[in-house]
Amino acid sequence: MQLVINTYGTYLHIKDELFEVRIKKDGIVQKHHFASQKVKSILLSKGAAISTDAIILAVKNNIDILVFEYDGTPIGRFWHSRPGSTSKIRKKQLEASLNEIGVKWVKDWLAAKIDNQAEFLLRLKKNRANKSLMLDEKIESIENLKKKIISLHALEISEIDDTLRGLEGTAGRIYFQTLNELLSERYKFSGRSFRPAKDPFNAFLNYAYGILYSRVEKTLTIAGLDPFVGFMHRDDYNTKSLVFDFIEPYRIIADEVVFKLFSAKKVNDKHSDKITNGYSLNAEGKNLLVQHFFKFFDEDKIRHKNRNQTRSNAMQLDAHHFANQLIKKQ
Repeated sequence: MQLVINTYGTYLHIKDELFEVRIKKDGIVQKHHFASQKVKSILLSKGAAISTDAIILAVKNNIDILVFEYDGTPIGRFWHSRPGSTSKIRKKQLEASLNEIGVKWVKDWLAAKIDNQAEFLLRLKKNRANKSLMLDEKIESIENLKKKIISLHALEISEIDDTLRGLEGTAGRIYFQTLNELLSERYKFSGRSFRPAKDPFNAFLNYAYGILYSRVEKTLTIAGLDPFVGFMHRDDYNTKSLVFDFIEPYRIIADEVVFKLFSAKKVNDKHSDKITNGYSLNAEGKNLLVQHFFKFFDEDKIRHKNRNQTRSNAMQLDAHHFANQLIKKQ
């Protein structure tokens, strides 16, 4: 269970060794109780409060606590102070960021991201015969960009990082332009937009990416990796660079959840609010997205490494594999 608290004025504390959520609505205080054994993570939006007793119970039970901005941008987390694994992994991670090992992993992650985009478009093609030729053309275009990424060679990432960003960015523009072509006229958008989102689709996508960022950071930490030591996103101050590198193949999770909500007409004007220069999800929109995101990520199964896995488990296995490869552990 993911405990998501995004209603202003909500208070989370402990009552009889249970998490108690108090919500005041129309002058009436509603109370909801949750056993710690059933909670995997707690997501708190701005405007909510949590007691130190609740934080301690969460830490003791290995429950991640995430604090979010209203638009879904993760701000911080409460997490136990123990390292995820041996410091040898972090040392090898730093070395790899400065040599051809880092180049290899960045290329792999970006290639996997484009593969996932192409595969998603191919699946969307099945029920859109009138868009078949257009989709074939777009899929071929982004697959050609993937080939160019794979063909690049360098001894360290700084030699080709600008080229990689250019190729990946071009693939991304083609991909999102294609998704836009498949949406109803009401929800079409003009490319990616961030803070603020220029349209409801990007508002949903930004919030979904925010949830995904937090889960990737936790996944890397559990695997013993340092979220701040990245390969391509490397030098910005106080940036969790490895999160931005490692997340690339998994962005498709957010893309697919959001696109399906819009294409299935589950989204309406009540889910987002017009703000200065853009749009923001309101509580109703966040609840809709969170419900579908966590079902897709933590409950639905996919085939991964010859086993049926949830997407969250598959991502954790990939992180452990990455860490083990850094220290050459089979």
